[in-house]
Amino acid sequence: MGAPEGLSSPAFLCVFLFFCMAMCAIPQHAFAGTTRHYKFDIKLQNVTRLCHTKSIVTVNGQFPGPRIVAREGDRLLIKVTNHVKNNISIHWHGIRQLQTGWADGPAYVTQCPIQTGQSYVYNYTIIGQRGTLFWHAHISWLRATVYGPIIILPKLGIPYPFTRPHKEVPIIFGEWWNADPEAVINQALQTGGGPNVSDAYTINGLPGPLYNCSAKDTFKLKVKPGKTYLLRLINAALNDELFFSIANHTLKVVDVDAVYVKPFETDTILIAPGQTTNIHTSWGLKMAWLVLDGKLPNQKLLPPPADLPKC
Repeated sequence: MGAPEGLSSPAFLCVFLFFCMAMCAIPQHAFAGTTRHYKFDIKLQNVTRLCHTKSIVTVNGQFPGPRIVAREGDRLLIKVTNHVKNNISIHWHGIRQLQTGWADGPAYVTQCPIQTGQSYVYNYTIIGQRGTLFWHAHISWLRATVYGPIIILPKLGIPYPFTRPHKEVPIIFGEWWNADPEAVINQALQTGGGPNVSDAYTINGLPGPLYNCSAKDTFKLKVKPGKTYLLRLINAALNDELFFSIANHTLKVVDVDAVYVKPFETDTILIAPGQTTNIHTSWGLKMAWLVLDGKLPNQKLLPPPADLPKC
């Protein structure tokens, strides 16, 4: 059977060849994401809260830790170097680890922790996610101070499914103990009771104004009247559900856990530990790996990388 009438004409062939040449001329980066490199140095840092100064474990000396910003489809290479006496691992909370499960980060689950003086490069690609997530230490209670936001933007050329905000602001809820959090959890494990409650809740690492000796250390967000802001809310508290509201303002929820939702309005939001919500508002041990592979291509677990940390 011959080609349909018109498909073999000189005019069609010229258009087809021009289209093929144009596609070949498009740079590869127009289809693929960008590879982004980050460096996490786990180190001690003296931090003062509630008139109490202590040395805490941080990433790059920051509390909270550095912000990771990427677009959907980007590949992330994050080198973590451990300069403290504690073993460490970093979990990328909520990231869909498709064929990169070894980069997920829970200590003694997908990897042995990174030991003192050692480094490891977490390597994964963001697939099918846009919004807000966060990273944190995933061994003992080091996540009390080792955490930070992950901002996932849409692919280039793809707009938000809501009005573009004037400004985007990560808001991270956390906790502060005047005592060493490791000592707090160790005491609870020894006694069998619950851990002592924190001395303060924090917003972006700073206590609220009603705690003793905290009035000058409160997080303040300067806004322009009439402008729309996107607040990226993250509950990095260890165990507590937290409520969030802005006095005399309506909050429009547009994203939960890096998934767009049908927008709805409310005046108060409940955020569980580890949950994220975007709101639009104006204003040496041997280990055995037990895994179960799926049938689809992205459900096939690849062998562990050769440089996976050893116990």
